[in-house]
Amino acid sequence: MKLLKDFRPSSPSYQDKMAYTTLRFFSLVVIVLLLIMIGQLFFASREAFNEFGFAFITDDFWNPIDDEFGALPFIFGTVVTSLLALLIAGPVSVSVALYITEYLPKSLSNILGTFVELIAAVPSIIFGLWGLYYLAPFVKDTVTPALKSILGFLPLFQGPSFGIGILTASIILAIMIIPTITSVAREVFRSVSILHKEAALGLGATKFEMIKIAVLKPSFSGIVGALVLGLGRALGETMAVAMVIGNTPQISKSIFAPASTMASVMANEYAEAESDLHLSALCLVGLLLFVVTFVVNLIARTIVWRQTKGRSKK
Repeated sequence: MKLLKDFRPSSPSYQDKMAYTTLRFFSLVVIVLLLIMIGQLFFASREAFNEFGFAFITDDFWNPIDDEFGALPFIFGTVVTSLLALLIAGPVSVSVALYITEYLPKSLSNILGTFVELIAAVPSIIFGLWGLYYLAPFVKDTVTPALKSILGFLPLFQGPSFGIGILTASIILAIMIIPTITSVAREVFRSVSILHKEAALGLGATKFEMIKIAVLKPSFSGIVGALVLGLGRALGETMAVAMVIGNTPQISKSIFAPASTMASVMANEYAEAESDLHLSALCLVGLLLFVVTFVVNLIARTIVWRQTKGRSKK
């Protein structure tokens, strides 16, 4: 009788088992969907991999007309724009997170934090249009001459600028990943014990010294995790980058030159691909992007998990 009572729909034991089974089912669905996506990409890219092998990653020639494909220019464009965006957005995001958590009153910090997070709600196509019609001319007429006058002796800042290119795409990406990095950094800074802050101030440290010793130093791994999460977000961005990067499969020393990324080449060419080998090559590019993004996010999650585990032991 007790066993039958436990499996009545109204019994707490039955409800707990149903909740556990339902949650486990949907968790497995996510894993299965991930495996299905990987399998479909791998199956669709077999023809290109069989044709080019690992040379597909190292070749820098992309010619759909003659069915000659190499993904190195797109890997180069993806890595350079993402790292440059991280270089721009990282200091800004960490500074904003520190200002919100350490300087502003709680009421104002919540308002400013909400405004920063609202940037993430803006569709990428809006960023692309804004970058194409406003940011690109600004980069061409204002930013480029200033950089050339100061750092023109470096190869990175040489060559003509048409407004669209690596630098413009990197600035767009930097704006788009600021909410991600700021949100994670805010949570990391909030988790710092107030006792450490008061101890530093009690020993005579200034506000700046307290932030340096009691906030930034113990939050280092959490900040790294936030930066890597932002990097993962930048690696997969498509439409905004495709509109302002120039979509040229080339490798250039200058950040003013046009380029292309793995996501942008798929968005631009997939609908117009005619040969099966071209489609397979684009799928192989997508598989490479998937692997890179997955690895970056896995590293970020591991760093954040270790940071959380270390704080719990303390």
